[in-house]
Amino acid sequence: MFTGIVSDIGTIRSVEQRGDTRVVVETAYDMGGVELGASIACSGVCLTVVDKSPAGAPGWFAVDVSGETISRTAQGQWTAGRRLNLERAMKLGDELGGHIVTGHVDGIGTVVEAIAEGDSTRLSIRVGAEIASFIAEKGSVTVDGVSLTVNSVADLSDGTVFGLNIIPHTAAVTTLGDLSGDHTVNIEIDVLARYLQRMEHYRAKA
Repeated sequence: MFTGIVSDIGTIRSVEQRGDTRVVVETAYDMGGVELGASIACSGVCLTVVDKSPAGAPGWFAVDVSGETISRTAQGQWTAGRRLNLERAMKLGDELGGHIVTGHVDGIGTVVEAIAEGDSTRLSIRVGAEIASFIAEKGSVTVDGVSLTVNSVADLSDGTVFGLNIIPHTAAVTTLGDLSGDHTVNIEIDVLARYLQRMEHYRAKA
């Protein structure tokens, strides 16, 4: 489990095609404190550390990304040089600064526009019908692993567009400051919304 509070921006150093895709990510984490088999969220995708740098050395870790994961995540995410929002898994007693995040991508969004509003950026993202009903004004959503509050929702003929306010701090410590029109992003809906939808489904059948 994660909180959607990014603690480092990593950079993909290499990508190697094997049975799965082996991705090596450079990081500021001291990997001496990270066990093999630990989970790290990479731009919202929960992945398992399969190799890593020794304690005190320049940080890097390796993950194996399956074809299924690649097919369900943002286009171009698993390429050398790509920057990733990183978050280590929660520990019991950690502060829940964002919201409960599982690291499982529910769908892909497309950035419609990123417009300056004062010192912040107004980010608009279009999503398909499969997740549109889970996006609610003032609700929580995870975009590329970042916990955010939805400011507005508009249902249009070509999909649903929701708006976010990206403050300067968030833009500086995540990759969201790099986004512009037509970028694709990983979307995870609020886990509570997922359970409520399931409950409503069974209520309607009763």
